[in-house]
Amino acid sequence: MPTPTSHAFLVRALAFFFIAFGCGVASSMLRAGVSGGTYPFGGGLAEARQRVAQASCLPSSAGARSAAFFSEKSQRRFAPLASTAGRMPALRALPRETEIAGKGHGETLEAVFREPPEAARPWVFWYWMKASSSRAGITADLEAMKAAGIGGAHLVPIQGAARPPLFDPPAEQFTEAWWDHVLWAFKEADRLGLKIGMHGSDGYATAGGPWITPELSMQKVVWTATQIEGGRRVEQALPQPETSQDYYRDIITVAYPAPPGAGISSRTIKPRVTTSRAGVDAGTLAEGDGTVFTSEEACWIQYEFERPFACRALTVRIPRTKGIQTATYHANHLAVEVSDDGRRFRKLVQLEPPRHGWQDGDADVTHAIPEVTAKFFRFVFDPEKATPGEEDLDSAKWKPMLKLTGIDLLAESRLHHYESKTGEVWRVSPPTPANLVPADACVPLEKCVDLTGRVGADGRLAWDAPVGNWTVLRIGHTSTGARNDPAGALIGLECDKFNPTAARLMFDRWFGEIIRRAGPELSGRVLKVFHIDSWECGSQNWSPVFRDEFQRRRGYDPLPCLPAMAGVPIESADVSERFLRDVRETIGELVRDNFYAPLHELAQAHGCAFSGECTAPVMAGDGMSIFGALDTPMGEFWLRSPTHDKINDMLDAISGARAYGKPVVQAEAFTELWLAWDETPASVKALGDFNYALGANRFVYHVFTHNPWTDRRPGMAMGHVGLYFQRDQTWWRPGRAWVDYASRCQALLQQGAPVADIAVFTGDDAPRRAVAPWRLASTLPGFFPANDTRLAKKIIESSDWADPLRGYAYDSINRDALLRLARVRDGRLELPGGASYAILIVPASNPLAPAASALTPEITRRLREIAEAGVTVILGERPARSPSLGGFPGSDAEVARDAGILWPENTAPGTGARSLKQGRVATGPFPEGSFAALHLAPDFTATAEDGARADGIAWTHRAGAGWDFYFVSNQRNTERVLDLSLRATGRVPELWDPVSRETRAAGTWAMRDGRTVLPVRLPPNGSLFVVLRKPGEPAAQSATPNWRELVVAQPLTGKWTVTFDPAFGGPRSPRVFDRLQSWTEFPDDGIRHYSGTAVYAASFEWNASAKTGDRVWLDLGRVAELAEVSVNGAPCGIAWTPPYRVEVTPALRAGANELRIEITNTWFNRLAGDRDKPESERIARTTAADATKGKPLLDAGLLGPVALCVEPPARK
Repeated sequence: MPTPTSHAFLVRALAFFFIAFGCGVASSMLRAGVSGGTYPFGGGLAEARQRVAQASCLPSSAGARSAAFFSEKSQRRFAPLASTAGRMPALRALPRETEIAGKGHGETLEAVFREPPEAARPWVFWYWMKASSSRAGITADLEAMKAAGIGGAHLVPIQGAARPPLFDPPAEQFTEAWWDHVLWAFKEADRLGLKIGMHGSDGYATAGGPWITPELSMQKVVWTATQIEGGRRVEQALPQPETSQDYYRDIITVAYPAPPGAGISSRTIKPRVTTSRAGVDAGTLAEGDGTVFTSEEACWIQYEFERPFACRALTVRIPRTKGIQTATYHANHLAVEVSDDGRRFRKLVQLEPPRHGWQDGDADVTHAIPEVTAKFFRFVFDPEKATPGEEDLDSAKWKPMLKLTGIDLLAESRLHHYESKTGEVWRVSPPTPANLVPADACVPLEKCVDLTGRVGADGRLAWDAPVGNWTVLRIGHTSTGARNDPAGALIGLECDKFNPTAARLMFDRWFGEIIRRAGPELSGRVLKVFHIDSWECGSQNWSPVFRDEFQRRRGYDPLPCLPAMAGVPIESADVSERFLRDVRETIGELVRDNFYAPLHELAQAHGCAFSGECTAPVMAGDGMSIFGALDTPMGEFWLRSPTHDKINDMLDAISGARAYGKPVVQAEAFTELWLAWDETPASVKALGDFNYALGANRFVYHVFTHNPWTDRRPGMAMGHVGLYFQRDQTWWRPGRAWVDYASRCQALLQQGAPVADIAVFTGDDAPRRAVAPWRLASTLPGFFPANDTRLAKKIIESSDWADPLRGYAYDSINRDALLRLARVRDGRLELPGGASYAILIVPASNPLAPAASALTPEITRRLREIAEAGVTVILGERPARSPSLGGFPGSDAEVARDAGILWPENTAPGTGARSLKQGRVATGPFPEGSFAALHLAPDFTATAEDGARADGIAWTHRAGAGWDFYFVSNQRNTERVLDLSLRATGRVPELWDPVSRETRAAGTWAMRDGRTVLPVRLPPNGSLFVVLRKPGEPAAQSATPNWRELVVAQPLTGKWTVTFDPAFGGPRSPRVFDRLQSWTEFPDDGIRHYSGTAVYAASFEWNASAKTGDRVWLDLGRVAELAEVSVNGAPCGIAWTPPYRVEVTPALRAGANELRIEITNTWFNRLAGDRDKPESERIARTTAADATKGKPLLDAGLLGPVALCVEPPARK
């Protein structure tokens, strides 16, 4: 047995060997395994990109930009750069169901717009709630989907049977009754021509079940620390670290000389704890018994020690929760004050919380603080100083409230926010400042002793300890305990996301069993999508495979550095931070390579597309890279739910799809935290259009809850969550018009390639995400004026970010895509899926990337090569060092060499762009509000009637073989007249209305300064496509406007006969309305609280004085909420959004005419009227909680005024 001294020497030698040569080892191991690949462009997209590259230059700079390709030598150098990016699996061709709707030719555009193909149809999440399903309900659901134009459904069972069951008999998952219903659903979908997708496990989060043993579950690093006095034989039991699911395994036991303050804390030296909150006992905060201290008002908590206490760090303990964590921010935004006498306090530090997501209840927060010795420590909570919440500062979104279970003062130094950096939770924190962890507080690796072989199976240590005080860390791993909530009968542990064996078992026992039960023929026709939905299982940072995977990818053994996972500084704060960054980088790669990639292979082997949602901000890693292992990425957006809305979820999916060449970008659409029963297609249209403009091109509506009853309406709901989008919605039948609108938009938005000029690098640290607009403010201050108070207050609403870069679209590009996929052609950075960028931005540090100047040599080398090949690069900060321990310290020298080329030392920030071979490099911050100085004209601008830039206009641009189009959305609820200026030119603009399906050539347009300029008029929340596909020049004198100038030809002011449906509580006989008014104004409860469809009938004479040949529209004025119109028995259309009008020309007769208008409102008024009635007397019966109490009734009915309007022939 080696002596402790010789063992320490061996550990030291191995550790420094791996540190010094780690990056080179990793590079050589992976260099042959990852190549840059070829560029599988088709001619159409290549032509489109060439036109985009040419058109993007300002007219005056056409000759300034020269085409440039990487040299063959430079091309060869790109493959090794992927060495630390992990191994991305080769992906096969997509299943047919995920192909884009058309090939993108100009003729195809109009064809798919008029008749959208199945690939363009929206899908739904079809939730089967609480084991409540029936054959009759399944058939009714699927027939309703088919009738509404839905393309398919993701079948997701949610929870088990209630007690007593909501529907009797219940059908628990995997029982024979459940199998009968699932197979019935498959057969009915097959009959109707619908497709089915299924989630990766019971419930919607994430991938687990009873077949997952603790050994195959998600796991984390745990430890205990024991203080030992040396110079003697030590034989004692080491405490076993935290153990979950009766599963624990040792990794390593290591001893090191005890640093200053080791083992001393407010747990070992008890303080007296008091608070300014009257009548509250705060003593439990020092006990650690889990009691939650709360306060909504300003207060302080005070620790008083008998003798001065030397403090170097403190840990804030927050309540544990697997759900939404609301405590992290305020508990870690305390001011720390100290005093020697308890009367005169001085401020020591203001604690700052880590950036964190919504599922943040698995770890505490430890703060490194300036070393101080004092008798009194006071922690001050001031809710008035709270920062408004953001997606990555989630708990600050909620009502300011202090919630914590303890504050531990530590005499020993700790890495700042180390819990944020080990990957146990998704958090982002700044590096530990060196001054807070001095050299004497860091553990030299050369002095560490590996005691693993001296610890028996019973945890007893037998060791001849050298003289001195020692800290012994027993480090192991246990299950995180995460389960696939909200599952039902098949709830169980979540599978290990680092172990492909666990992923394959999960697929086989759930999805594989479904395929076996259905049989290959039925499942092959119907079951077309395997889906991983919301990542709600937390994060993990260990697995039995982790050590080997880490060493293979990073090039050095992680075990000597594992004390850093316990917050112990090793060597230095910098070395510790580098190691923990490598841990997080490895976590991200393993999730992609060992979880998503094997599932993708299995899905494709069974003929299914693989769909998935974002992992961030829950699972530590790269929020974009997982989309490379999916066929159809999916983000999500929420309706009227600011605490839950996640613009970054959409940006991750959109940029991930574009980086990895995925043509369809799905969105879990209109998820709502509090169902209000006032939702209509018109009220949600602008939000949907905003996300189309972001880049989504297929919605999956959330949620169509399966209703097992055919005689209860509204019936089953997902509690208070989700847009109620199902067959028993009052407006389901006329809502088909909204679905058709979505299909038309999606059919076009799936064509060609997106046009975006700017690529924004997501950074070289982890976790990382697509870069949200406000993260660019410090790098591009000219685009974000300092007086923009809305930005300063972080009011993040859809319309705030409709056009953040003022005419320039941007995507994010991550490390993997930049190293492995990106190429330069004709001065633009290109990706295999068709995305192409003129400018690459590396943003300055911001809260989600606090050390942006830390870039690996692979990245700085790539930035230099990209700039030299012709792309303009904007650097927010000068590269300073590598963030990785691999190759250190030589890696820092490589970064410095590249930095000297990219940003010479004598170059001041913000001094503009300078040439670098064929490209340019601009040193940030970039002060201009346009990239014109970089010879890049805006792609799109919208000017209001007063000549100012029009805000609240969302847009996106796509291009194909011989065509371009712009989708333009008015995010304001007012009509607007705008002048559009488009960079695409040389073709006649056409205006395509996705609401009416009408297309028309623009009558008024011009070519100005090499741009296409035209006026448009958008109704409230209106949208249109501006399509350029046919060559042509503007007329010398424009004769017709680009919108309809209707004039009232004949008001309809007579009486109306209105028929309500008695089955929905309406009067049994028709009523005559002398005037149009809201139903809520009637005293009759059957009308006042009516919810459903009522038929308005009227007769009128069409005045023959109208000019022959005029087109005639029926303008309905104000409608609450949808109107379906027929004239003389002929259907004329559905009016569901402003302007509420339909064309009646074909049905109109000279003389007498019969008009029928079916008006449908929402469920709100009936639910309000039934609220206080006994269950047996209610007309509306639902499982949803009441949402009407204390709210006024909603206007309902046809409100008018109604008139026949004409468009004179000269203005057509």
